[in-house]
Amino acid sequence: MSKKVKDLVKQLTMYNKAYRSGKALISDGSYDNLKAQLVELDPDHPFLLEVEPTPVKSGAEVRHKIPMLSLAKAFIGDDKLERYVERVNKAANEIGVTTKFRVTPKLDGVAGNDQEDVLATRGDGRKGTDITHIFAAGVKAIGGRNKGLGEIVMVLSYFQKTFAATEDHPRNMIAGMVSADNLNDQIKKALKDGKVHFVPYVELAKQAKWEGSGSDLLKQIEQITEQLTKKADYPLDGMVVEAINPKIHQKMGSTNHHNRWQIAVKTKGETAVVTIEKIVWQTGRTGKVTPVIRINPTKISGATIRNVTAHNAGTVKELQLGEGAVIEVIRSGEVIPKLERVVKPAKTADLATKCPSCSGKLTWKRDFLYCTNPACPAQKQTGLRHWFKQIDNCDGFGPKTIETLVAKGYNTIKSVYTLTEDILIDMGFGDKQSENLINSLENSQKASIEDARLLSGLGISNLGIGDSRKLLSEYKITQVKTLTKDKIVEIKGFAEKSAEGIATGLQENADVLEFILQRYTNIEHTKGQTVATDSAISGKVVMFTGSMSQDRDEMKAQAKQLGARVITSVSKKLEILIIGKSGASQSKIDKAKKYGAEVIDEATYVQRLNNKS
Repeated sequence: MSKKVKDLVKQLTMYNKAYRSGKALISDGSYDNLKAQLVELDPDHPFLLEVEPTPVKSGAEVRHKIPMLSLAKAFIGDDKLERYVERVNKAANEIGVTTKFRVTPKLDGVAGNDQEDVLATRGDGRKGTDITHIFAAGVKAIGGRNKGLGEIVMVLSYFQKTFAATEDHPRNMIAGMVSADNLNDQIKKALKDGKVHFVPYVELAKQAKWEGSGSDLLKQIEQITEQLTKKADYPLDGMVVEAINPKIHQKMGSTNHHNRWQIAVKTKGETAVVTIEKIVWQTGRTGKVTPVIRINPTKISGATIRNVTAHNAGTVKELQLGEGAVIEVIRSGEVIPKLERVVKPAKTADLATKCPSCSGKLTWKRDFLYCTNPACPAQKQTGLRHWFKQIDNCDGFGPKTIETLVAKGYNTIKSVYTLTEDILIDMGFGDKQSENLINSLENSQKASIEDARLLSGLGISNLGIGDSRKLLSEYKITQVKTLTKDKIVEIKGFAEKSAEGIATGLQENADVLEFILQRYTNIEHTKGQTVATDSAISGKVVMFTGSMSQDRDEMKAQAKQLGARVITSVSKKLEILIIGKSGASQSKIDKAKKYGAEVIDEATYVQRLNNKS
């Protein structure tokens, strides 16, 4: 092969790769001219004979009509499955329906939703990414298209025969395929062989399912798991148990994380006895210094494991963990396995004596070690990483970029938004990278963004995205900086201790939040904030007790829409107590009267709403 042919192939390969990744370096015409030269010099060259694959590349953002939630977990042998069955039976009895359960295999791949000719990833549960193009790349839709929720998986027997010697797990191959700009040779082969499938859950239930009562489920779960595992030739991560009756679904509802009427049931994972090489300490955004156990690379459940979670410093101290200790670890679907037991403790516990980031002083708070230096670089870095992860609409600000920014003094959310291209170039970033980072920041501020993402991004302890949504269903994001502990406690799901910390965190971050709200103007407000201002209960603090003629949850939701604050326990803030026709708590009535609240029955309440008086 001549040098000119080699050079042409090298250029064409480079340009083709850039084009497939969405970053074309030359025009189509120039590329075609180079290709024509190769045809003239070597018409049979393999480069010209290959069919260029359709790239599996991220597409547009897709909002899920119904959130794609996760699953609560139980393990065979613990009591969580029994408690789940009890909750379902209780809900069924309350609405007067019979209970029947369905069990189906839990596929271990990449979840997606295929509707209206668009396949979208789970994403954050509310918004995903359009990956419909994977069908053109060769993924088979089992049972046809547009069948809703399902999983992208590889046929297990095919993987074991073809790739098990070189690949850890088929899920890793699928995840790589979905996110890749270009397909590797292994995935190309699997797609060509028709062994990568999108399996809708409705189709999976036709292949492998069990249905029966709660008592039979609890007695037979091990046998059910064994039987269904044999029927599904896909990688599995346990079983999915669900109540079949949709009325139970409606009654039990969901959390921000999972449907209450479903649960994943897993077998205790594979274990291994390993020796600890060392304990590595890491500082988080709140100053908490946490341990990670490093072990000799060990294969467990098909994955090579190097790290094991050690929970906290108290665990290291109590169990005397350190170099040379022998431990048993278990992996039950988690990315990082858990410490199961200590076989042989170390001579001494390997505890951190100073912050691994800034060498600052550490202090104990219960079982945790904390760095006391507020200027600790690790705290600043993890704080910014948390911000960009939560807002989830600003590319380019990865760990390396943030590390450089913090080192140069740009270590707060406010300071990052004052960056310019010239400042970034002076830091050592390239011209194009600097331009891209600034464009990304500017586009982020124009894009539609959920208010809970902005709030949770501040990194306030005990205020993740789920609890931010709870808070913002009661108060607008412009109001939260003035919330007190008492007001937060009145919202269902907040305990006094966490509420106190949240209130303090909101006050400490008030200026940052104000700064952010001035920049992010296209905010999606959490449902429940648009309320009437001219109703009879607008601005009032109300509470319901006893059995109502209407659904009480619906009455609460209506009250919120009419501008009232609904609380669940009597406090000095209460202004109106609405009592049902039966079952009203006399102690609540007496306490409400003691605090000066008005006590009215349901009929009076409804009449007042109708008359707006």
